[in-house]
Amino acid sequence: MSELEYVALREFAVPGGLVGGPFGSKLVSTDYVPEGVPVIRGQNLASPGYFDASEFVFVSEEKVERDLSRNLAEPGDVVFTQRGTLGQVGIVPDAPFPRYVISQSQMRMRVDRRVAEPRYIYYCFRDPRMVQMIQARAITTGVPHINLGILAELPIPRRPLVEQRRIVEVLGALDDKIAVNERIARSCDELRALRFVDFIQSSPSKVIERPLSSFADFVNGRAFTKNATGTGRMVIRIAEINSGPGGSTVYNDIDVPDRHLARPGDVLFAWSGSLTVARWFRPEAIVNQHIFKVIPRDGLPNWLLFELIRTKLKKFQSIAADKATTMGHIQRRHLDEPVSAPADDVVSRLDSQLGPLWERALTAEQESLTLAALRDTLLPKLMSGEIRVRDAEKAVEEAL
Repeated sequence: MSELEYVALREFAVPGGLVGGPFGSKLVSTDYVPEGVPVIRGQNLASPGYFDASEFVFVSEEKVERDLSRNLAEPGDVVFTQRGTLGQVGIVPDAPFPRYVISQSQMRMRVDRRVAEPRYIYYCFRDPRMVQMIQARAITTGVPHINLGILAELPIPRRPLVEQRRIVEVLGALDDKIAVNERIARSCDELRALRFVDFIQSSPSKVIERPLSSFADFVNGRAFTKNATGTGRMVIRIAEINSGPGGSTVYNDIDVPDRHLARPGDVLFAWSGSLTVARWFRPEAIVNQHIFKVIPRDGLPNWLLFELIRTKLKKFQSIAADKATTMGHIQRRHLDEPVSAPADDVVSRLDSQLGPLWERALTAEQESLTLAALRDTLLPKLMSGEIRVRDAEKAVEEAL
């Protein structure tokens, strides 16, 4: 196997293809309008996928023409974080917008497609060694950041286009399947919620009113991050519920009672901060303080507890928001408020209809974990040339 040649990123860009975001005064929050040209910010690059198009803000066409015409991105451009969470990268999607503005904390590259595939560049920046290199070269005065000069000189393995495309196809097949699984899980959850609400609203004779606390034990986590060993099981905090494990995730080898362990399919309810209810789908982990593990009583299905909590969630969030002087939270007495639930004699029938949707979503989430682990194993080995593309193709074929 021949040794790879590494060249500077700038050699893969069209002339003038590397640009930064606007200076601070050129784009401020008061420039945002309800619709217009979307602005790419850090949260759009935070997804493990190519791009998160769920949280745009907009600026007017007039603002773009007057102040931001040098800071535009278009579909296919690669966008990098300049300051903040260094190492984030994304690809501007083909739809639904023809052009975008990058924020002050982003930089973009327009790839010269005669020499590189945009997704090949994207995957080069998903390599953990590239992330480490960016962090090592960051300017640490103030908020750690890089600039266009640092970005332009980062080394990229030079490969023929045909080989780049094969690598992209291998890794892309895994990412595409993960994206499909996300849609499956989301659709199953939405359909289950709709059918549950429809039952509650359309079958008053089959609905009872009881305290939420009567349906389950709400076991509060403890401060398991204290004196953590750094190895062992993940300690679930609200951050891990919302975004999964990250650089600040804590691991601990301690033994804890079963009631403080979360396993796939368990329901977790974060009762402070950004109050949320979630289905845990990752491997067994330890539940930290400020989170209830919800243990159903009398053999009730987990999905039912999830839906019952969800029907109260907006009210709970409102209660928490009123606590302006402390971190927003609810108290145990709030769990004693009544909730509309299916009567005991119809739970089994409902479970036969809605339970499979809960299980299908969980299966999709767990499969995505496996596929992401395979991708994260293959990616650095492909980029470094440690394994051949055809060996990676075989591994992916077996996984899919």
